[in-house]
Amino acid sequence: MSEVVSKLEQFQSSTSSCWREKAERRQNNKTWIRYSQKIAMKMLDKMEEMHLNQTQLAERMECSQQYVSKVLRGQENLSIETIVKIEQALNIQIFC
Repeated sequence: MSEVVSKLEQFQSSTSSCWREKAERRQNNKTWIRYSQKIAMKMLDKMEEMHLNQTQLAERMECSQQYVSKVLRGQENLSIETIVKIEQALNIQIFC
């Protein structure tokens, strides 16, 4: 058994994976993450309908493609300003 453990330790990463911190963050923020995911799905549906890619949406929102990518992953805590930019860029209503 110690031989197996010894071999496994050879492949152990020297840096922490931070999996626990990420899991705790998701658990503590699950309410707004759920809303963020719903917004991302609504955006993706509208982008598909409009034949828009992330770069084109970023141009419409006046932000970077990288930021659009983060938003579309459904893990971004969106500001009201960002929500308004999304609504205007995609001609959708996120909140009534």
